[in-house]
Formats: sequence, structure tokens, C-alpha cells
Amino acid sequence: MPATGTFNFFMTATNIQYDAAIAACRDIFLKKTKDYGTSWRVLRTIAVVDQIFIKAKRIRTIQENRQQKIGDDIVSEFKGILNYGIIGLIQLELDKDETEELPVEKVENLYNNKVAQAKALMLDKNHDYGEAWRDMSQESFTDLILAKLLRIKQIISNQGRTIISEGIDANYYDIINYSVFGLILINEGKHST
Repeated sequence: MPATGTFNFFMTATNIQYDAAIAACRDIFLKKTKDYGTSWRVLRTIAVVDQIFIKAKRIRTIQENRQQKIGDDIVSEFKGILNYGIIGLIQLELDKDETEELPVEKVENLYNNKVAQAKALMLDKNHDYGEAWRDMSQESFTDLILAKLLRIKQIISNQGRTIISEGIDANYYDIINYSVFGLILINEGKHST
């Protein structure tokens, strides 16, 4: 366990880095909302999961092949995964009968609410795990995201029921936080782009 002073330094740095990563993702999300509206409101949970899967699978392919042929880099894919995780959480919250088009202000409030919950979870886990994620590989974040997606797919096939495990929302929150961790470590130069 790190000394208290060291741990507090990392927690302060993590808070700042977390907020910066989220701000970049939020900016993209809101600009796309202004461009496309909330067309994502038609997506069912499995479609959101598949969108995240495509992005995580692409990151894994780039990691394994060490090259890419399309311009979007790993940073862009982590940002997309994070934003689709937020979409997934919003979709779980909103009524299926609610109008598909939402005003940008409402979307921003929903986004900020989900981010606040994700960050609170991250802070609680960081307290207990001592920021172990800082020593993890980018490949592990990608694999963990893929595993969380497979868990969600299994929960869907179980009609949304679990016996002992966390639900779909908990998996989305972890996916969001793994994406933030990946973005932070890329920004620090510890992971490749």
C-alpha cells in the first residue's frame, strides 16, 4: 500500500486526468448530438453492445497487428467506447415510449449524471484497489471491455435477470472507467496510440 501522501497525490492527479478525458469525450458527444440529434435513441441494448464490441475489437486487432489502415486511432476508439457506454446507460434509464428526439440540454444533463456516477464508482474502487489500473496494460483494458460486453450479452439472453451478478448498468460503468484509464495512460505516454 502506498504512503498516504503518495496515494493522495495520485488521487488528485487522477481526478484532474479523469475530468480531462471526460471533457474531451463529452465535447465530441454533444457536437455529434447537434449534428445528428439523438438518433441513437432507436438503439436497443444489444445494438449499443455491438457498437462497443466493434470498437473494442478494432483496438484489439490494432494491438495485435501493430498497424492500422483506417485513420481513427486507438484514442478515438476509446472515446467512442466511452460515449456508447453513456448511451447504453441513458437508454436503460429512459422509457422505451419516450420520444426519440431529446433536446441537447437534456442529453447533456443525462450525460453528466452518468459520468458523475461512473466517477464516484472509480473513486471508491481506487480507494480499495490503490489505483492498480495504473500498472495494467492497454491490452488488459481492451480484453476486460470485451469480457464485460460478453457478460451483457449473456444477461440479455437471460431476459435481463441475474442470480448473483451485477446487472447491465454495472458492466457499462466498468467499460466507461476502463476507457478513461486507457485514455489517461495514453496521454501520459505509458500506452501506445
